[in-house]
Order: sequence, then C-alpha cells, then structure tokens
Amino acid sequence: MDKTEITLLKAQAQIELDKLEAQASARDVASKAIGKDALFWIFALVLVGVASSAFLPNEALPAVIGLVATATMALIQMVNGIVNEAKKEEKPEIVIIKNLIERLSEREQPMSVEVGSGGRVTVTKGADRSIIDSPNAGGTD
Repeated sequence: MDKTEITLLKAQAQIELDKLEAQASARDVASKAIGKDALFWIFALVLVGVASSAFLPNEALPAVIGLVATATMALIQMVNGIVNEAKKEEKPEIVIIKNLIERLSEREQPMSVEVGSGGRVTVTKGADRSIIDSPNAGGTD
C-alpha cells in the first residue's frame, strides 16, 4: 500500500465514523459531551471549595462549601441521570397503531372456505382459522 491508498482508507474510515456519530441519539451525544468535561468541572468545584477555606473567613466557609457541594452533587446527578436513563416504553395506543399499520402493509393472504360433512364450515386466511358448526346440520331451513 502506498501513501495515497492509506490516506484514502483513513478518509473512508473517518466518513464511516462521522456517519455513526450522526446517527447517535441525543442521549448519547449529551452523555459524551458531559462525560468529556464533567470530571474537570467536578475537580474544579472541589478545588474552589478547598481554596476558599484558605482565603475566606471561617464564618463564610459553610455557605461556600454548601454551594460547592450542591453544585457538585447536581453535576454528578446530571451525569448519572444521562448514563442510567431507561428507555421510555411506548404508549399502548401507539403499539396498537403500529401493529395495525404493519398488518395492513402485509400482503393479503389467500383465503379458503371448506364445507365439510355435517354442516361444518372451515374458513382459513393466513395463520387464522375459524371452524363453524351449523346448529341445524342435515336439516332443512
């Protein structure tokens, strides 16, 4: 392989990677973005809390540490919520509508009717089968 083929291969690989990233869900994109920077911001908030203890008077420390702890916990909860978010189940109505659309889009199945002895009628359409026994079999109407 020469240098141009390697460059072409890298470009094709990058295009495929970009396609995969473009198809990613919003949840995945958000978790990657927050995941890249979250550790830095958590560290920065802890550093602010430690630095404030060196420069602020003792009376102001509880308020500053409380704010820093609250911000840190909020950031951790946000990251945790994105990572552990369960996929929402679809509403039953939507599932029913999707099933109906799927059934309507299927090719029509052949239908057959068989009349057996004793007035028994069997109707078959696809996988569905109905058997009807006539109450007055053999009699006249």
